[in-house]
Formats: sequence, structure tokens, C-alpha cells
Amino acid sequence: MLRWATNLIIGWALLGGVILLLIVLMTTYSAAAGFLIASPFPGDFELTEMGVAVASFAFLPYCQLTFANVSADVFTAKMSPCKVRILSRVGSLVAAAFSILLLWRMYEGLLDYQMYLETTTILQIPIWFAFLPALFSLLLLLLSSLITFVHPDGVPETALTS
Repeated sequence: MLRWATNLIIGWALLGGVILLLIVLMTTYSAAAGFLIASPFPGDFELTEMGVAVASFAFLPYCQLTFANVSADVFTAKMSPCKVRILSRVGSLVAAAFSILLLWRMYEGLLDYQMYLETTTILQIPIWFAFLPALFSLLLLLLSSLITFVHPDGVPETALTS
């Protein structure tokens, strides 16, 4: 189960990277086409806005799983390993609480955008479409927070291999 969860989280982060790569390619094309033939990619700003939001959320669970979030090692450098594990578990609980709070509020936002049918200006994409992968990312963040709570020293290597 742990291997399945870590592979899902890693795969989701890689998908976020692919989304960012596609945004870079689209933006490059749009800038070049706008400069060379005065015909930029229509709605590139809207797709960039939505794509970067989705990709950013996709990275959160991986950062939690690999302890790659911002930390202040200067405070823990001289602490005993036991105290560092306790602080790591507290951090995991904070991340879990944060993900629950964001899940709740993002879900409420999704319902509002669905009710009022707000769309992007140029491409007419419903804005709530971007909420679905963000909510999934937050579910994975909650899962990765629980994993790091159970494994405060890091996920065992056997769970990170295919």
C-alpha cells in the first residue's frame, strides 16, 4: 500500500512537471508567433494561469513526502534525533490540518464556480475545471502527510522503487 501511494504521489508530481513543460512550450510558441507573424496563441494567458496553478498543487504532496518543504535546519542541527522526529511529526500534523482546511475551502470554491458558471474570457473554459486536479493534489497532500507522520525519518527505500 505504501509503495502504491508513493508511486502515485511521484507520478502526480511528474505530471505536474509535464504540465509546466507544456506551458513553457506554448508560451514560447505564442511569443515567437506573436513577434514573427503577429498571431500569438489565443488564450495563452488563461492556459498559463490554470496550468501553473494545477502544476503547483501537484508538487505539494511530493514535497511533503520527500521532506523538501521549507525547513529551518539551523534550529534542529544540534537537537537529538528523537526531538527532530517529534518536530517532524508535528510538521506532518500541521500539513495534514492545512490540507484538510484547503480541501474544504477549495471544494466550496469549486461549488461556487460551478453554480455561477464562470469561464475564462477568451477560451470560455469553465474555471472550476482547474479545481478538480487541485483537489486531488490536496487529497494526496493529506495522504503524504499521514505517511510522513508514520515515517518521520523518511519513506523506506523499498517503497520508492517500482
